[in-house]
Amino acid sequence: MGKQNRTAVLTGTAIMAALVIVFDYTLKYSGLKIPFPWYPNLKFDFTGVPIVMSLFMYGFSPAITTSLVAGLGIIMRSGNWISASMKFFAELSTVLGLHMGESVFFKDRIGTNYHAWALGIASRVLIMTAVNLYVLPNFWHVPWNATIGLLPLIAAFNIIQGLVTIGLGHFLFGAVKTRLPNWSDG
Repeated sequence: MGKQNRTAVLTGTAIMAALVIVFDYTLKYSGLKIPFPWYPNLKFDFTGVPIVMSLFMYGFSPAITTSLVAGLGIIMRSGNWISASMKFFAELSTVLGLHMGESVFFKDRIGTNYHAWALGIASRVLIMTAVNLYVLPNFWHVPWNATIGLLPLIAAFNIIQGLVTIGLGHFLFGAVKTRLPNWSDG
């Protein structure tokens, strides 16, 4: 994040958090969430895009905040704390991997660091595999063998969703930087 104005970071984080809520409600009630064909309980959405953008634009702490807002928004909308927690972990694990990748590889290439993209997706897949190994049998009463059988499908879903989230976040971050010539990555 560098030495950005604290007010700008706070305002930007609030805007990204508001977008998370708008996307969640809009996609939920419009029926525009796209079911994953091989496991329709999983649905593609764009809720993670503002979370990734807050990482690229403002840093890791704002990305954590917007991830938390996503989870809290889902709890408030649905009352389902399990689904909300899983969404929180999925998005947080994505930005955690991205942040680690940006910190380790090519710090001057915010958003275009494809090593960081890979680490973000790998982090999402690994963490969501662990989360599903716990949640599916213990809360949704999926038999252990079925849980193990679902893991490759869940991993494929998380790879695709991670690519969509990071790709759209990168594209929109680039659009913001183009339109704000004085933008500074840090």
